[in-house]
Amino acid sequence: MESKAELSRIIFPYVRVYKDGTIERLAGTGIAPAGLDPETGVLSKDTMIIPETGVSARLYLPNSTKSNQKLPLVIYYHGGGFYLSSTADPYYHHSLNKIVSVANIILVSVNYRESTGRHEPWLIDYADYGKVFLAGDSCGANMAHHFGLRIKDSELGRELKIEGIAMINPYLWGKDPVGVEVTDHQRKTMVDDWWMFVCPSEKGCDDPLINPFMDGNSSSFEGLGCERLLVLVAEKDILRDRGRMYYEKLVKSGWPGTAKIIETKGEDHIFHIFDPNCENAKALFKLLASFFNQA
Repeated sequence: MESKAELSRIIFPYVRVYKDGTIERLAGTGIAPAGLDPETGVLSKDTMIIPETGVSARLYLPNSTKSNQKLPLVIYYHGGGFYLSSTADPYYHHSLNKIVSVANIILVSVNYRESTGRHEPWLIDYADYGKVFLAGDSCGANMAHHFGLRIKDSELGRELKIEGIAMINPYLWGKDPVGVEVTDHQRKTMVDDWWMFVCPSEKGCDDPLINPFMDGNSSSFEGLGCERLLVLVAEKDILRDRGRMYYEKLVKSGWPGTAKIIETKGEDHIFHIFDPNCENAKALFKLLASFFNQA
């Protein structure tokens, strides 16, 4: 996309904002078609959930699934800082094919709306509604957390039980630096800018939507609507220490479920999306498979 308007600001390194209101995204705009993935044998298709608002999803199903077989259902929120990427992003499409293949699950990749697409034929035929999970990476993990908090006492929560939540390299933040953020001023400033671009509220980076630990808000963790939770962090990720804080606050909150945290050494943020064929990505996929299929 080209714009002749005057440049207003740059949200490094992903977005240019122009004074006429035009936004130019520099990443996350690729499109991979749905269909049969020859490498993993996973089928995918796009479906419209709410035509009135354009809410859609991409569904994934192992091609080897038998007609009478029921699989764990995973509702997945992709990353992208809340302003990049899509369910058709090639990086996500390829990595989700691998996750579905390894874990033998049916997966719904949604476009940031609280909808499960539960009446879609594939879900009716193959989804085990007794084994439903929320999952996401980066900002998608943030969304899974907030969905888990809201669902417990909602009408949907009375109809649909969430067994577990998998948070992969969660995008949680705050104004005051913690851990590696204290010395990594460059990346701290960069992530600050990302959030303020998405949500320029008066609370800034301490808005509860991105910082769930403010004003005693962590006490609300006890209302998380699931029985199990998995937090996956990466050693070189600027968001690593926030993920650790999340896990620690959760287990101390009075939440009655069971939680586990695992750190991948030598890797940075969402490495498994950018290189799903590396050995650490394969190990991460196996961790997710175990989590989704735990008896």
